[in-house]
Amino acid sequence: MSAITLVVVGGSVIDGTGAPRRSADVAIADGRVAAVGDLSAVDAPRLDATGMVVAPGFVDLHGHSDLTLLSDGRARSAVAQGITTQVVGNCGIGPAPAPLDQAVAIRRAIALIDLDPDVPWAWTTMAAYRAALSGARPALNVATLAGHLALRIAVAGERGGTLVTSEIAALEAYADASLNEGAVGISTGLMYPPARSADRAELAALGRAVRRHDALFAVHMRDYGDALLPAVDEALGIARDTGCRLQISHLAVAGRRNWGSVARALERVDACRADGLDVGVDIYPYLAGSANLSQLLPGWAQEGGSLAIAERLADPAVRRRIRQQWRSTLHLGWDEIRVSLVDDELRDAVLGRTIEEAGGVLGLAPDAAALELIARTADRVQMVAFGRSETDLLAVLGHPSAVIGSDGLALDPDGATGIGRPHPRSYGCYPRLLGEMVREQGTLSLERAIAMSTSGPADRVRLADRGRIAAGAAADLVLFDADRVMDGNSFEQPACFPLGIEHVLVNGVPVIRNGIQLDTVRPGRVLSPG
Repeated sequence: MSAITLVVVGGSVIDGTGAPRRSADVAIADGRVAAVGDLSAVDAPRLDATGMVVAPGFVDLHGHSDLTLLSDGRARSAVAQGITTQVVGNCGIGPAPAPLDQAVAIRRAIALIDLDPDVPWAWTTMAAYRAALSGARPALNVATLAGHLALRIAVAGERGGTLVTSEIAALEAYADASLNEGAVGISTGLMYPPARSADRAELAALGRAVRRHDALFAVHMRDYGDALLPAVDEALGIARDTGCRLQISHLAVAGRRNWGSVARALERVDACRADGLDVGVDIYPYLAGSANLSQLLPGWAQEGGSLAIAERLADPAVRRRIRQQWRSTLHLGWDEIRVSLVDDELRDAVLGRTIEEAGGVLGLAPDAAALELIARTADRVQMVAFGRSETDLLAVLGHPSAVIGSDGLALDPDGATGIGRPHPRSYGCYPRLLGEMVREQGTLSLERAIAMSTSGPADRVRLADRGRIAAGAAADLVLFDADRVMDGNSFEQPACFPLGIEHVLVNGVPVIRNGIQLDTVRPGRVLSPG
């Protein structure tokens, strides 16, 4: 055995498997757990965990730090909440592959996560992108999904419509190549152009590639509102058609008239699981989501991406048509939608306001104000949208297939990525789960919540040595005060770090000590399945 470099002593170990907590010490050598138990006789430096829970570092199955890690590898908002591994490339929004002739179009299509314009793009393949991540020396570990937007634009540009047979074959070849180069799966975002044009044949091609590699197909579904159940059926159909392992991303529904449909969606998931299909869901513990404001547009108005949207909205007749359609189809009130990012001279006037309030500032009806904001910067105006049910959230949290994914980004509140008023999940997802949902509400046991945040997500993407405290496992650890841990932010003030996360170790190296990040310590790795 290699020399032990650190022993975490005196803590209450919750090992990530769902097993009850126990008093134990944890020894670390060569970045891995060397032993767990009574290690009082071991002669090595000690980290005192008295009064703290010692858990595996959180494995964030659903992250979007693909580009923010290249802006700032410290991953401040992520490691501060105990995340030691993040899976990026979700919702189809990934930057690789990016062939030279389509790199600009791909970057435009994923502007939702592209917060620092100074980040250079110098990759064309998944392998080259992963090398760029490694070169950024991240403070946490990163696993990558290949995003459908990049895959599709690589073969067919930004155009909508169905792909022809030769294009589907090329799409599948790109997917295979990305999986061969270390991606842990494929993701799609069926609300985002041009992926929203994908038909069953196109999705089956991606599912087949995933199945061949025993990878994961993460699906941001076509609808999270009135058509949630047909969208769930479409996603489950991919698993039935191809036998791929399926992950339904952030299962929730928006709009009071749709509350309760999540329980029916879970019944469909259960039926597939009973038939032997490998289907899981993920969720974050908030009653609001976040996306481009342009996601509210009817599908026909989004085709062609941001440039086409801006051109379309220059026509007053098109705006009238959209407003008319919204009267019957919009499932949220304008008072439930806040402007979270706007790259425009209106920023100071509307940032953080509801669309209803923004309309008052602009002297426009709320729906007209929404269209004006989209028309100005279609790919650079984002929203936080409320209108979700706590009952639905609790139903997902209680489901046996559910794991936690933040849907957030690693942000630096003092740097280039600290812009706007982002969803608080980027700073507080896991502390909120442990504080609000476990301690305050008693929704979950602490052991179950930790398993949903560690071994559960690690297993979904075949990271065999992550998510557990056991001899031989990677020494990714989070030490927290279970009586004090809590998200320290809000929707009004999201860029605040959490409380109660005292120490975070990545590959055996402390990156947070006594609640303070060690900025020059960057021990993260770019991971592959296995």
